[in-house]
Amino acid sequence: MSPKVAIAQINSTVGDLPGNRERIAQFARQAAVRGADIVLTPELSLTGYPPEDLLLQHSFHSATQLELDRLKNELAELDNVHVLVGHHCIRDGLCYNACSVLANGSIVGTYFKQELPNYTVFDEKRYFTPGKEPLVFNVKGTRFGIAICEDIWFSEPAERTREAGADVLLVMNSSPYHMGKMHQRPVIVRQNVIHHGMSAIYANLVGGQDELIFDGCSFAMNHAGKVCIQLKQCEEDMEIVSFENGDPVNGRMEEYPSVEREVYRALVLGVRDYVNKNGFPGVIIGLSGGVDSALVLAIAVDALGPEKVRAVMMPSPYTSDISRIDAAEMAARLNVSYDEIPISDCFSSFLQTLAPQFADLAEDSTEENLQARIRGTLLMALSNKFGSIVLTTGNKSEMAVGYCTLYGDMAGGFAVIKDIYKTLVYRLCRYRNALSDVIPERMLTRAPTAELKPNQFDQDTLPPYEVLDAIVKMFMEENRSVNEIVRNGYSHIVVERIVRLMRINEYKRRQAPIGIRITPRGFGRDWRCPITSKFRD
Repeated sequence: MSPKVAIAQINSTVGDLPGNRERIAQFARQAAVRGADIVLTPELSLTGYPPEDLLLQHSFHSATQLELDRLKNELAELDNVHVLVGHHCIRDGLCYNACSVLANGSIVGTYFKQELPNYTVFDEKRYFTPGKEPLVFNVKGTRFGIAICEDIWFSEPAERTREAGADVLLVMNSSPYHMGKMHQRPVIVRQNVIHHGMSAIYANLVGGQDELIFDGCSFAMNHAGKVCIQLKQCEEDMEIVSFENGDPVNGRMEEYPSVEREVYRALVLGVRDYVNKNGFPGVIIGLSGGVDSALVLAIAVDALGPEKVRAVMMPSPYTSDISRIDAAEMAARLNVSYDEIPISDCFSSFLQTLAPQFADLAEDSTEENLQARIRGTLLMALSNKFGSIVLTTGNKSEMAVGYCTLYGDMAGGFAVIKDIYKTLVYRLCRYRNALSDVIPERMLTRAPTAELKPNQFDQDTLPPYEVLDAIVKMFMEENRSVNEIVRNGYSHIVVERIVRLMRINEYKRRQAPIGIRITPRGFGRDWRCPITSKFRD
């Protein structure tokens, strides 16, 4: 009789050791009822990923070992079911990223991750020591080997496992999401399975952890490199993989979503998990009548439900009637709590207080920023009083060039679209409206404006967003120089100006709230540029 493997695509929470143990046990019991012989969970499924400096605390080590022992004893009731659990392990004073195989109340064996990523958002060499030895175990005549995430991106760990006699490679992963990543992973796994003649089962974590999203999209692949089973994106999921002649049998194939659906679902998951895992009762959003806050509002409602979302419109002397009308209309369509708090009197009071200091000086961005800071103060006051977290609404294009106000529209606890270019904001709004018409059309067609002075439009001081986004992407994500970007057909003056703005506004970004990482390089864990720097290319 051929073995059956359950892919347990679970949502672990960093540091919730009892909760994660219960989640693993729940999935394992469900898998056993469905006839599974092996249950494959994600990387560090017991601790959550990434645990970061929790790994430096001795109390975390002992608590993890305690929960692993409890899990081992709990799962003893599942006769001959092998459950692969990800956890960290201390041996001879060294810390390893490990996978233990639990069966019949004991640990069959423990594998240590061999390849430790230390780039972009990864920092594993800070905590872990690499392992060297493969681990292979036999279930119903089939020999299974283990790999952990980064191991599959190199040939050597799979080669060692194959040489140790493995027929099937079980890969536990906590592979962070960025656009297109779900298409990239099978390509990498395919190279290994074809080269080494093994089939592979790939279980990926799902859930939001601070700025990181884990999108699931687990799969099974036969030794010829064909994906036989594909699990859901951005949802917990489980599937039983059957084998025939050592290869996974064709099964459920979830469709790959469009880019817009893929990104939107990741944003919804990120908001839901950040708010719920951190225990906030709800969220507050400053609604401007513009496209950015409209997108954030839609995401928040889809993530949390309208009862946990409060929208606040704060018109100034320069806010147009259509902005107020559209903001109220969208709040009504989504059935969220909506308040209008005018800031004209506050603004006048500030100007009056500062009048002696500003005497004989022309108005400039100072007065514009005052309005943004008044709004930020009001939103944070509501947050303090009611406990809800403020979601900021700035996009990546604005964050790149500093078109945001420190302690103003940057005030808040979580930046939902911090890694979303303005051009993608519009695409995501169109995608959301295709599901149901929640964003008023005028928000999508009127020229972008901050409405902080008369007749103000973004394109008065910025190039078209198609140009701006392309330049930012090449400089930030692709590490192109000014001259290289210019050779792609962009004005040298424009490119130099945009790059200069990106450099001088690093101090703002360091003080911005964290936000959901969507692109291969966001303004967060994988952007580490010095604030003080004289380098110019």
